Amino acid sequence: MSDEVATPPFAEIINGALEFTIPSAYRMGVAAVEVRPGFAATTAPIEGNGNHFGTMYAGVLFAVAEILGGAIAVATFDNSAFYPLVKDLHVFFRKAAKTDVRAEASLPAEEIARIAEEAAANGKSDFTLRAVVTDADGVLVAETEGLYQLRAHGK
Repeated sequence: MSDEVATPPFAEIINGALEFTIPSAYRMGVAAVEVRPGFAATTAPIEGNGNHFGTMYAGVLFAVAEILGGAIAVATFDNSAFYPLVKDLHVFFRKAAKTDVRAEASLPAEEIARIAEEAAANGKSDFTLRAVVTDADGVLVAETEGLYQLRAHGK
């Protein structure tokens, strides 16, 4: 018998809820592929997400990166007490994406501690999350910088 505590399958939780919480991202095929405390990665397919130039539609690049803030919050903070929201997000398009894409973001342990402490004391805490979006060859196609907030339920 192991003393290890089972880690919830956070990517499965995110993907299971996506259809109902963010139906447009679900229809785009955005999916969480790796989610753990302080880290999240999502993907989106090129198929069905093209634009009039034959590259990935900019809104999909936004969505695949924006979802990361909520995914990290679900895996990192007490969901019974807090929920995440995005307050602002800037997308820096670097190169056209012609393949499926992957977005990744992380929060360092000291920032997680600050957010948790501030949210517990004040009912909310703002945090900045930077993400990278790469194509199937690992080429950088976009970067984002988002201002998110962890907010207590009822606030």
